[in-house]
Amino acid sequence: MESIDLLKLLAAVLALAIAIIGHEIMHGWVAYMYGDTTAKNAGRLTINPISHVDLVGTIIVPAATYFLPMLLGADSGFLFGWAKPVPINMATVARNAGYNGAMQVDLAGVVYNFTLAVFASIAIVYMSQPNTTDSLFYVFTYLLLFQMLIINVVLGVFNLLPIPQFDGAHFLIHLSLKYKINSIAEFFYKNEKYGIIIVVIILMTPLKNYILLMPVQMILNLLIS
Repeated sequence: MESIDLLKLLAAVLALAIAIIGHEIMHGWVAYMYGDTTAKNAGRLTINPISHVDLVGTIIVPAATYFLPMLLGADSGFLFGWAKPVPINMATVARNAGYNGAMQVDLAGVVYNFTLAVFASIAIVYMSQPNTTDSLFYVFTYLLLFQMLIINVVLGVFNLLPIPQFDGAHFLIHLSLKYKINSIAEFFYKNEKYGIIIVVIILMTPLKNYILLMPVQMILNLLIS
């Protein structure tokens, strides 16, 4: 592996860690602001990556999405994954802040991801593309910002999809409960076990081009422009 490829991989791994760990911490932090100490008591409001590692989401899925295209003769894929969900007592949040507070907890991670993407895009716009005379530190910084932009947009878009167990579904659950449309909440509760299956189907089929990559590309074009 050439040095630039290694730097790109290291930048992608670091960017993914920042994106998914911060995503989960933000869920727990907003819940904590509304009186729920579950995540704090479990030691999950920490930047220590070991506390957030999920075997499937943090190791298997990122490795598959990055290296599988290479094994099939294509260029390396993008890194995608998730950290172990923080424990949250949503009943406490709803009691203290209502369903509006619950929806803020649901979207906290997505807001974090898109905020990071915006800051990364601003930095990239004001940086020149690396060349052979630049230091490895400059090259790595540029690659890290580039990966942070892409990964955070991908995570933000994906988590907004109404997939059971994901933020978009949680938001719709609490929105429906707020307006007493219980059938929507019941639908997502009943189909939670199929969430991971839906994720695998999307990532491993052409569906990802329409459901994920098209909106991601639109947002990236907007941010870079």
